[in-house]
Amino acid sequence: MRIWFNKTFSSISSIFYNLRQAKDVGQLTIIASHTNAYAPALGAAHEAYVEPSGLVGAAYLGWCLKFCQEQRIDLFWVAKEARYLSNHKEKFAQIGTKLLVVATSEVLGLLNNKGVFYRSLPPEVALTMENISVRTKEEFDQAVAELSQRHASLCVKPAVSIYGLGFRILDTTQASITHLLQGIEYQIPLDELRAGMEKTPVFPELLIMENLNGHEWSVDCVGRQGQLICAIQRRKLAKGLGQVIDNDAEIQGMVERLTLHFQLNGIFNIQFKLGAQGPRLLEINARPSGGIGMACLAGVNLAELVLKSLESEVVAVPPIQYGRRVSELNAPVLLEAAS
Repeated sequence: MRIWFNKTFSSISSIFYNLRQAKDVGQLTIIASHTNAYAPALGAAHEAYVEPSGLVGAAYLGWCLKFCQEQRIDLFWVAKEARYLSNHKEKFAQIGTKLLVVATSEVLGLLNNKGVFYRSLPPEVALTMENISVRTKEEFDQAVAELSQRHASLCVKPAVSIYGLGFRILDTTQASITHLLQGIEYQIPLDELRAGMEKTPVFPELLIMENLNGHEWSVDCVGRQGQLICAIQRRKLAKGLGQVIDNDAEIQGMVERLTLHFQLNGIFNIQFKLGAQGPRLLEINARPSGGIGMACLAGVNLAELVLKSLESEVVAVPPIQYGRRVSELNAPVLLEAAS
């Protein structure tokens, strides 16, 4: 089987390594492409190619169809332009290529905007932290005043972001110079944020939320059209102490219901954090997480499960080794340009 991974995050290299270790899935050829010829993950594939820069929508679809034909792609594991390409599965099927996408175009759009996502999520499926959407300083002040009555600490985050970019805890006691001198991360002085808003009357949607102070879980999952095949929970410890393979029943239940509700497929990641009332859903990432390699140290090759789920109705899942403490080491690599 020839499997193509188009442009995505560098963490995809963990999937490549796991596919190389997969058993009983036949001969695999891993093909990767990226607009950056020196993208580190390309070195972990059997074949590497450079994608043309700037292609989106119909132009990118045309290029992908041509690439699949020329390279005889059996399975296209989609990352870039997944929303658009997912609407054209039949065009790839006509040339003998199967598309693997995490969800429908509509669901992918929903997951990308946390404001819309939180508002549309039924509480019987999963619980999120209390939050209010704002776009102006007046709305911001009102949201902070309202939420402060019920929560000791608040935080803010853009409705559209990745990797936690823009997340800040609202600091009501210290100035930014203190943050700078003491190296305080992920906090922002409330008064200084409000002052900045004076110069920006209207801004992209922000979410004002209760700040959850407990443990965080990253759950790496394999699903098949809404059926959860496997979920490995990684509970994050203090910096330098690694992560623990966990088995929280409440989180497992939410993962199963979320997978069914959104008809999730392939490999995806769901984030949770502990609050005063229990674990709360943070987000669903429609891609392999940066720490998926650590999850597989629990004794389950998640990439292998995906391939087996495409071929067989019944997929045997090895027992998860709960309680293992895992971490990662950085390794230097020599970068060579792809063709």
